[in-house]
Amino acid sequence: MFPKFGLGLKKSFQQRQPGYDEVKLWQQFQLWYASSLGQRLAQREKQILDEYLPDLFGYYLLQCGCPEIKAEKTAGNWLKSSRVSTKFCLDYDKNQGVSCQSYFTQLPMKSDSLDIIILPHVLEFSSEPHQVLREAERVLIAEGHVVILGFNPWSIWNIFRLFLFWTKKAPWNAHFLAASRVVDWLALLGFDVIQHQSYFYKPPVQRGSISKKMGFLERMGQRFWPNFGAGYVLVARKRVVTLTPIRSRWRRQRQVVASGYET
Repeated sequence: MFPKFGLGLKKSFQQRQPGYDEVKLWQQFQLWYASSLGQRLAQREKQILDEYLPDLFGYYLLQCGCPEIKAEKTAGNWLKSSRVSTKFCLDYDKNQGVSCQSYFTQLPMKSDSLDIIILPHVLEFSSEPHQVLREAERVLIAEGHVVILGFNPWSIWNIFRLFLFWTKKAPWNAHFLAASRVVDWLALLGFDVIQHQSYFYKPPVQRGSISKKMGFLERMGQRFWPNFGAGYVLVARKRVVTLTPIRSRWRRQRQVVASGYET
């Protein structure tokens, strides 16, 4: 009885996973970012990007997916701290501030053409997260960087998700991916993770006054349980494949032959 119940629950849960209408799910997530809780999370994530982007250099930067666009009425505000000269945003819909319209699994860029790619919660709402990372690897130059923002399944947020996934509402309908799992995928694609940080240790409370009283959880979380924040950021660098030169042997080497005489 119990194995059948567990199998039925698992099947029901999988049917509610993203992939059936990714564009619609992503738009719901963008609307959630305009809520009180979503704006507080977006503010913290912008601070996280402001910490890392100034240290990443290059000529071209792409933000693939703009969850903040409904809240801020435009895209690109998260990239202002970057020193890269050319910055642009890509999303499913070409809204204000979005330069390109495309699916995240089929980027309209040449191979080895970008220096930095930012993926804010794109993997959780994609039915093909591996393909999203493959595309990021394809368009990045050697020594290029990918910055990934994700929801942590080892946080208190995932407990709320287990009870609210049936509502099909964002962000609880997302597939929370463990940072260790994403790190393994990146390693297979030839990336080295150079930064990993968790953030936002408060429970998902919409009311701002209650959330403000829980400010002490941020300080305690960073000190006592640093890996259990609601979100995490990964910064990975594309590994350069070095070739070992082999000396050509088309020239015949001279051989010194000693000749002797018999007496």
